[in-house]
Amino acid sequence: MMKRRGFLQGAIVAAAAVVAYSPSRGVWAKKKGDDTIDVPNLDGQLVLAGDLLAQAADDFGHIISNAPVAVLIPGSIKDVERMVKFARKNDVKVGGMSMIGNTHSAYGQSQVGGGVVIDMSALSDIDAVQGDTVWVDAGVRWEELLQVTLPLGKSPPILTDYIDLSVGGVVSVGGFGGQTFRHGSMADNVVELEVITGEGKKVTCSSSKQKHLFESVRGGLGQFGIIVRARVRLIDVQPQVRVYTAFYTELPAMMADQRMLIEDGRFDYVEGFAEPKQGGGWIYKIELAKYYAPAQPPNDAALTGDLAFDAGTLAITETDYFGFVNRLAPLVAFLKQVGAWFVPHPWIDTFVPDDVAEGFIQGVLDNTTLADTGNGPILIYPFKRARVKSRFIALPETEVVFLFSILRFSVPPIPEVVQGQIAQNRAIYEELRDLGGKRYPISAIPFTQDDWIDHFGDEWCDFVDAKDEYDPKNVLTPGQGIFTD
Repeated sequence: MMKRRGFLQGAIVAAAAVVAYSPSRGVWAKKKGDDTIDVPNLDGQLVLAGDLLAQAADDFGHIISNAPVAVLIPGSIKDVERMVKFARKNDVKVGGMSMIGNTHSAYGQSQVGGGVVIDMSALSDIDAVQGDTVWVDAGVRWEELLQVTLPLGKSPPILTDYIDLSVGGVVSVGGFGGQTFRHGSMADNVVELEVITGEGKKVTCSSSKQKHLFESVRGGLGQFGIIVRARVRLIDVQPQVRVYTAFYTELPAMMADQRMLIEDGRFDYVEGFAEPKQGGGWIYKIELAKYYAPAQPPNDAALTGDLAFDAGTLAITETDYFGFVNRLAPLVAFLKQVGAWFVPHPWIDTFVPDDVAEGFIQGVLDNTTLADTGNGPILIYPFKRARVKSRFIALPETEVVFLFSILRFSVPPIPEVVQGQIAQNRAIYEELRDLGGKRYPISAIPFTQDDWIDHFGDEWCDFVDAKDEYDPKNVLTPGQGIFTD
């Protein structure tokens, strides 16, 4: 299979390569001049291509647009190191974008206005599986990794619901899904990383070497280093999946069942949704999965007999493991076909303390219409806080935490609708913040530095210290808006 790196390098042959930089004017140049300095010798290319810059100025949210002045298509990991060193020396902002034009942040978090975006999708090598781990480049998508590991009967322990995302991008923000109650976040399930720090140093880190960097960069929002390689933990998985869905008229009944299920662990996957009810309002759907060997099918009655869902609503389907973890692919393909994938997505993803979860979530839903969501899904599911160990993933203090997400589509895609949804997000966040809740930092919620200080709480001083240690000139990932010059 042709590697993406080779494809991209071939695709940009016609693009104008950058050869110099003018510190006095703060601009890149296609030819050298009296006031320019040479850019580093690269295995790939630094390009000034209009279409590529326009794509790098956008993200999945299609709300914020911050154009870089150049895009690096790295031909090697060494190129990332060279570019960060150059950027640090010349006061240029730089950041890695998982996939140009397809990063999954919703509010410009991965954009680098006026700086250099590194297209991490050009780094896409996967090493041979070694035991229960595998080394991969940061630009590898989880879907691609599964194509290598599943023939061996192995998978990462936890996956997000959408797996067409890069390893490096997900590890930088956390990564949550229906297996988090058992295995933690996706960031918790990498055992070693290669990182280019904000000083342009390539460092290999793990729980036993360069531990502080390792703990900082997982879920560190790209503030301390650019992940270029990751050694991902793998577990043995069964090939078949039985999926159970059922409906609840009342939200507290579904949430009570979810709490019971993550405690007794009878299912491998636990999620839930709010769906529109005929005539208005919401009905609640639980989604559960059991992985199994074909010769040992699950006992449906034993698994579901004590659940309090509405009578007659239980549905059971069968699929294979890859079909289950990649179940959103047909929907995404349809949304792209009809253009809905490309409208603004003012998503809000939150972490709700268990002790206020029913009241808070019900209150938000009581004041949310289908039009407010643009017919986007609403997720509700719990996990155990102790399973999430990455230190800078900010969570409520309760033993159980509920993920609550309104994955909005802006329909119609006009500025007034978008801004109205963002205002709703901010109001929801402020109410949740006052109850001890947190946001997942891919959300479309305007944030000030004071908001970030509150977000990190007791970890803020350590977050600042890590920034001072690994990126003292504040070169990396300005789009998060955590630090200002």
